[in-house]
Amino acid sequence: MRFARSKRVLRLKTIDSCFEELKDSRLQEETFTVDEVREMLDGLQAVVRGEVETELINTAHTNVLLLRQLFSQAEKFYLRLQTDISELENRELLEQVAKFEKTDFKSTNKVNQESSKPKLAPLNEGGVSELLNKEITRLQEENDKLKTRLRTLESQALSVLDDKTKAERALKDLQKVQGEQQLAAHSQEINRLGATVSSLKEDYEKSLSANAASQKDLQENLVSAKHDLLRVQDQLSLAEKELEKKFQQTAAYRNMKEILTKKNEQIKEIRKRLQR
Repeated sequence: MRFARSKRVLRLKTIDSCFEELKDSRLQEETFTVDEVREMLDGLQAVVRGEVETELINTAHTNVLLLRQLFSQAEKFYLRLQTDISELENRELLEQVAKFEKTDFKSTNKVNQESSKPKLAPLNEGGVSELLNKEITRLQEENDKLKTRLRTLESQALSVLDDKTKAERALKDLQKVQGEQQLAAHSQEINRLGATVSSLKEDYEKSLSANAASQKDLQENLVSAKHDLLRVQDQLSLAEKELEKKFQQTAAYRNMKEILTKKNEQIKEIRKRLQR
């Protein structure tokens, strides 16, 4: 508050100097016109407005920096701060602050007041140490829990690896036994297939000698069937030509042909119009 009060006093002195400068520089004559008075007031308004606006902006920025310092310190010690904007317009609290400023910053006996008034006690480092000790204790407890969980997981992992090793050994033994059984079964299957192949070979040789005799008859029958097929195809072609000739001679065919011719001419005419 002392800093804000000094800045406010300095700004008020600047505004007073603006008025004094106007009095000394412009108020030399006894009478002024309305335009001259208006011009002086407009100039004074611009100067005062600039000074007040500068002070308000500076005050707002100073408050922001102050709050930033407080929040940074609170964040450092893991504190959570809450603000109530509505309290900034509490008239009763504002009057209390004004009363405190008047009683605390009186110009008379200021030196004695500075020496006699109570001062804030230094920051209690024990509170910070207590917070840090609590945080360290909490982290150590979490570390112990994690170590216990890690040991449990390691024992479970070793148990799983042991079971896996046993299962792999049992699987290898089973595969070995199955391999021997499959080898014997394959040998029996190969012998059976060899006998079957020999039997099929004999049957094939017998059927080959029989088929050689009947192959000549089959070729002769095939040639005869081809001739019969060609003759039937010629007869079908002649019948189709005669049927088409009879159909073209009918009135329905001629009418349909005329209709198609007219439609083609109409389509050509429409295409010509579209191309234009």
